[in-house]
Amino acid sequence: MLTAHNAENDLDMENYSWGHSLQEITINIPVPLGTKSRSILFEMKKNHLKVGLKGQPPIIDISGELYQPIKFDDSIWSLEDQKCISVLLSKQEKMQWWKYLVKGDPVVDTQKVEPESSKLFNLDGETRSTVEKMMFDQRQKQIGLPTSDDMQKQDMLKKFMEQHPEMDFSNAEFA
Repeated sequence: MLTAHNAENDLDMENYSWGHSLQEITINIPVPLGTKSRSILFEMKKNHLKVGLKGQPPIIDISGELYQPIKFDDSIWSLEDQKCISVLLSKQEKMQWWKYLVKGDPVVDTQKVEPESSKLFNLDGETRSTVEKMMFDQRQKQIGLPTSDDMQKQDMLKKFMEQHPEMDFSNAEFA
């Protein structure tokens, strides 16, 4: 059940909250104050995540319903201040924003997701370039201007027209 949007443009759910970057998903699951790590039940596989307290129904039980597969060998969990289980899931597909964590959950508007600028500096050059292009294109669409791909197509067309002045483009329609 949806309770609110949190600061990362992701969702606070009834039993947990989650946020993401292009690289990873972070899930925070509140547990009773004083919880010990030995009392935590944690199972994780490629498309499966089960988290809870031993002897109780699981808080999260996801089987084959994550938005995308994860790299479970690169994913970890920790108990924070004996009151919150923090799960860090490493995405297999690192260049895609997730629209939801679990199939059937409310959908996040990924057009509004913007990475923190300080985190952009931590990305490798190619990834950073891709993210910056995505952000530019998103801003251009929001204000009704051409995206970088549209501008590239327009430039190519302009050069073609200049190279072929003998051709009449006056009745041409471009989509």
